[in-house]
Amino acid sequence: MVSRQPPSTSTSPSRATAAPGRARPAGAGMAAAVPPRVLRRSPASAKAEQRVLDIVRVGREVFSERGYERATTTEIAQRLGISEATVFTYFRGKRELCVRVISDWYDEIIAAIEQGLPRQRSVRAQLEFIVHAHLRLFLVHGTGMCALVLSEGRSKGPSELGDAVLPLQRRYTAPLMDLLARGQASGDIRADVPLRLLRPMVFGPMEHILWEAVATQRAIDIDTTAAALTELLWNALRAPSAELAALRTLRSEVSRALERAQAR
Repeated sequence: MVSRQPPSTSTSPSRATAAPGRARPAGAGMAAAVPPRVLRRSPASAKAEQRVLDIVRVGREVFSERGYERATTTEIAQRLGISEATVFTYFRGKRELCVRVISDWYDEIIAAIEQGLPRQRSVRAQLEFIVHAHLRLFLVHGTGMCALVLSEGRSKGPSELGDAVLPLQRRYTAPLMDLLARGQASGDIRADVPLRLLRPMVFGPMEHILWEAVATQRAIDIDTTAAALTELLWNALRAPSAELAALRTLRSEVSRALERAQAR
């Protein structure tokens, strides 16, 4: 294996643009076109592939602990017991490695939501699942990756990662957008508000909760928080006619219960 030498400043490798993630379906009817993931050098063997996985794994640890600006490929290499040149064999620099770390992290969360989403249940139940899963998965391994992704996603202007993170965030929101579209089609979700405005109604409060967890470093009761937030969101999202339909259903159920009681 022939290694290419890294840039002269080891803590600030070259910032060549990298493809942000693998192309994969993000949700029924809502898939986003994402350029394929590209490494500086594709692994040619199982050993090389394991080396890439190890670099990404330790990279996640370092980026979670240090944040993007203070993380260095030097430290990642030292923790693995390899030369920094080996890191640059597979990744053009810190930016490409961090994008791969975030992309893999999003892949894990998206897969968990898509596989676990209870599509056979009501729209409200599916919404509660997404809210609960979002809060749980963003914080399951602490606040480091959560802080990294939220801060880079908010970055405006000359952010090193912002342009790469935004497409990943669009992929991540696809399951919710699909649910909202299905809810509007079924009459469960209000149709007088466009989907592009419904999305921040859901993700805005969740982001605020996550930022509070990051800032205070206090654990939150995810079950209680998700249930309360879902109730709040559902009252805002549900179609006005759905409330009337629910009352009619309740009245019918009460009437039937009374009839059964009187027949005894």
